[in-house]
Amino acid sequence: MSFHSAIKSRIAEYITSETRVQRKRAFYEKQRSRRGEAHEVHYFHHAADPYAHLILQMLGDFQQHYAVTLKIHLISGPPDWAVPERSALEAYARVDAAFLAKHYGLTGRPFKAPDETQINQAETLMAEELANDACVSKLLEISTKLWCGEKIRSSVEGDKVDQAKTCGDTLLAKHGHYLGATFYYGDEWYWGIDRLHYLQDRLHELGLGPSASKLAPAVAQRRHSHRPPAHMEVDFFLSFRSPYSYLAFDRTCALADRQGIKLNIRPVLPMVMRGLPVPPMKRKYILADAAREARLHAIPFGRICDPLGTAIERGYSLLEFAEKNDRLREFCSAFMTGVWAKGVDASTDKGLSRILADAGLDWQQARLVVDNEDWRARTEQNRKELTELGLWGVPSFRVGTIGIWGQDRLWAVEDAICDATLTVEN
Repeated sequence: MSFHSAIKSRIAEYITSETRVQRKRAFYEKQRSRRGEAHEVHYFHHAADPYAHLILQMLGDFQQHYAVTLKIHLISGPPDWAVPERSALEAYARVDAAFLAKHYGLTGRPFKAPDETQINQAETLMAEELANDACVSKLLEISTKLWCGEKIRSSVEGDKVDQAKTCGDTLLAKHGHYLGATFYYGDEWYWGIDRLHYLQDRLHELGLGPSASKLAPAVAQRRHSHRPPAHMEVDFFLSFRSPYSYLAFDRTCALADRQGIKLNIRPVLPMVMRGLPVPPMKRKYILADAAREARLHAIPFGRICDPLGTAIERGYSLLEFAEKNDRLREFCSAFMTGVWAKGVDASTDKGLSRILADAGLDWQQARLVVDNEDWRARTEQNRKELTELGLWGVPSFRVGTIGIWGQDRLWAVEDAICDATLTVEN
């Protein structure tokens, strides 16, 4: 590893550390107290986002149980640079939100795309309610009508909603984010139901309300005692440059072993190497979010040596070698652990030899085949199949004909396996 890479790795380790997070929080609270400001939580609502509809169903309890000033802002939705595959994202969001609604016992499934006129009417009514200090129940009533396909009518002038969304968009960008269904408190972001518990626990530590576990919604627990059919397989689409793929990898392997199913590892090129941009604001949030998820799951993380480019290509060139030696899982795990937690420069022979040793493979044999181009056809085929599922990001999973996206959704993968088992038995 070069001196420059080593320094960057150490800096990343500090930036993503729990120590830095706690120092930033303490500094924020000290400054807030000095200014005599209340504990303000900002929530950014995108009416056409099904995840936001789920949040509204939990926002009343949040407001009731936490001694904070909740400020709700209407926004336009993510800008084009943040969602390079907008139509695919919107379609999948409705599917994923249905998974979440079922999982948490919330309403809103199935989610059908509302038409533009109804969205505009809903936004107009929401803007009017927010201007008059609306209670959350009013916003939820409007949102429910929107997602249930009920007619919504408003006589309010359209320029008022434009003004409200412009203010919301400006504040969202000022604080450094781009998505709706997000909470902001003290220079940290919390997206959707998946991250709300982090905010709840932070407020609990400040003595402002109960811990997340005290307010956790009922989660459906479905466990099937019979084993899945012998032919069952799960495809696991991943990228060595995706921190979420790293966080999901060993847990996915454990799930497959527990269920007794075959796991097919399907690498794809990172989004940037596929021509899909990941701007700095998005990278910053992903890094911070991945770090706290790693802490939650007790996964080493933070001493990073970005594998973009040569390191990815060299790593992927050894996939077939690892597979032929029956160490594909071990190699993938060792590679991602190396670049995301150990600061290993996988673009060098020294770095690759260390990764191979950790995977139980021999570098002297591997160096005979490293840097081949055979892997490109394989990863391109994986990309095509991922796209056919209506997905483009990783980690993603295919269970039968069902596509599932995200390291947060291993429970959905397990549910899909359970459903497939029940279908076969019935």
